Amino acid sequence: MSIDRYGPDVLAAGPGGTAHHRTRPQATQRAAETGLVVEDVETGWVGAVVRVEKSGGMHVVVLEDRHGRTRTFRLGPGFWVDGAPVVLVPPVPRRVNAKVARTASGSRAVVGARARVARGSRIWVEGKHDAELVEKVWGDDLRVEGVVVEMLDGVDNLAERLAEFGPSRERRVGVLVDHLVRGSKEQRITDDVLRGVPQGTVMVLGHPYVDVWQAVKPARVGLDAWPTIERGTEWKHGILRELGWPHDSQADVARAWQRILGAVRGFADLEPSLLGRVEELIDFVTAEQG
Repeated sequence: MSIDRYGPDVLAAGPGGTAHHRTRPQATQRAAETGLVVEDVETGWVGAVVRVEKSGGMHVVVLEDRHGRTRTFRLGPGFWVDGAPVVLVPPVPRRVNAKVARTASGSRAVVGARARVARGSRIWVEGKHDAELVEKVWGDDLRVEGVVVEMLDGVDNLAERLAEFGPSRERRVGVLVDHLVRGSKEQRITDDVLRGVPQGTVMVLGHPYVDVWQAVKPARVGLDAWPTIERGTEWKHGILRELGWPHDSQADVARAWQRILGAVRGFADLEPSLLGRVEELIDFVTAEQG
């Protein structure tokens, strides 16, 4: 059954046949944060907040519906969120104290620091989406540490890439692998590879998810949980089908990923099982040799 990320009609009658709008509950202010799903009462348009901007001297909000179509509305009253009336207001800019500024990963920001010259050590991830997610959350930290993130294009290429790279104590490799669970193909490949490299030069860690998309907390895309996709269906296309998003082409997948990535604001929007693994890999490739 298709999952409707926008929920039921928020203007429909509730228990006892009484419609929400008939009770006229008092509207409350709500910041138009990216990803918030709202309904415009006048038109019935339901969409997720894409951005807030100024146009013609007033604030407007751009909403994107489940089909990827966008529409612009004037910020203010006349919206519903979770069945209650709200007055949409611009998001409050976060005040950043330079002494306690944080990166997206939650680390203390080093104000004014320049990117360090790249180390010999590397972090490898399986694909483009993994690399973009790591960059968004840990990019500032990695530049300060001088760590380059590179794509493997699949764990099947790990042995060949390591043979080319020639890892050593001074040129270590940390590898992040999707679906690294006991008994999986990925586990068998990495076990074989690690037997053939010098001890302490390569660390392979992984998360349990079929794809890194699942490492984003499902609430960020309006879900209670990521749906289970039946065997024989390409996972990402199946997920987009369940979300009600366009899913017929790779262009649809690419647009969907940018939408999901755009909903990630920092480490709090990711599952701990990914956060811990990336932090361990960063520690491994930046640890000083005794």
